Amino acid sequence: MLRWTVIFLVVAIIAAIFGFGGIAAGAASIAKILFFIFLVLFIISLVAGGLRKVD
Repeated sequence: MLRWTVIFLVVAIIAAIFGFGGIAAGAASIAKILFFIFLVLFIISLVAGGLRKVD
């Protein structure tokens, strides 16, 4: 999922360079949403892994 975030971020940067404001804003917002989803899943996996090792 982090890979998709980076892809949309690159698309947003390239679109912004060429002046496509709407496409850049859309790709940036998708990248931001995917990043936060990745971050939440990462934190959940860290907590679950930490709880599993405490036996």
